[in-house]
Amino acid sequence: MPAEPPLDVPTSLVEAYELLASGPRVPIAGGTDLMVRITGEIGATPQRLMDISRLEDLEGISLETGALVLGARTTYSEIRRSVLCLVHLPAMVEAAATIGAVQIQNRGTIGGNLGNASPAGDMLPVLLASDAEIVVGGSRGERTVPADAFFPAYRQTALAPDELILRIRIPLPQGRQLRFRKVGTRRAQAISKVVMCVAWRSHGAASGWSDVRVAVGSMAPTPVRATATEAALEGQRPTPEVADRASDVLADELHPIDDVRSTAVYRRTVAARILHRILRDAGGW
Repeated sequence: MPAEPPLDVPTSLVEAYELLASGPRVPIAGGTDLMVRITGEIGATPQRLMDISRLEDLEGISLETGALVLGARTTYSEIRRSVLCLVHLPAMVEAAATIGAVQIQNRGTIGGNLGNASPAGDMLPVLLASDAEIVVGGSRGERTVPADAFFPAYRQTALAPDELILRIRIPLPQGRQLRFRKVGTRRAQAISKVVMCVAWRSHGAASGWSDVRVAVGSMAPTPVRATATEAALEGQRPTPEVADRASDVLADELHPIDDVRSTAVYRRTVAARILHRILRDAGGW
């Protein structure tokens, strides 16, 4: 087993920024993915770590000017217990409940899910579909990155080497709904084969949908939005005909990967069926 890399433990954001500016460091909070790298099971072992568990500025769930704000160190268990999340973003609570077992949910964080940038990250389609904003910071100040610009390539993020994920801001527009679905080898403690979140705004059963978002994971090198499918659903109501057409568009739009967990054909077929099911449930037929 490789030797454990050196570890820095800042007690303030200022100290954390100074450490990041002095050389590359991999932040560690829950460590549920990073520990696998340290043991040499997957990927390269980080050269130096930075424990962010004492940074209180990265904690908390709050409502701020029409948005739900989660600190980067918010755990999946905290999301599941949060009344604010349950009332304003139940799809996120549902996603948190699918991640690992209780031990993982107690340690794993939403910032870690973002920073790990796995295409199979269960929270990431929720953040994409909800137009989340990722607030990052460093010694040069803070900036905001839209979720759909945060994953430029496989296992890469828009973070600069001297920046840290601080919090996630999720707008809460009136009339928006989200639906989350995950398919894995089993019902629990499974890495997703297909994970999807669909969002839309509606102002009554007879009105067409607006601001449609269809986000999928485990389908490409990064979590992605299916923009052609979104266009097919924009202005429409979830009728059987619309569901059939949108599912066909999604199957044509997606170009899934083959890997040890599943085949491209399976992923494309299941993604189309998940979307159809979401539209069927939304339409009540």
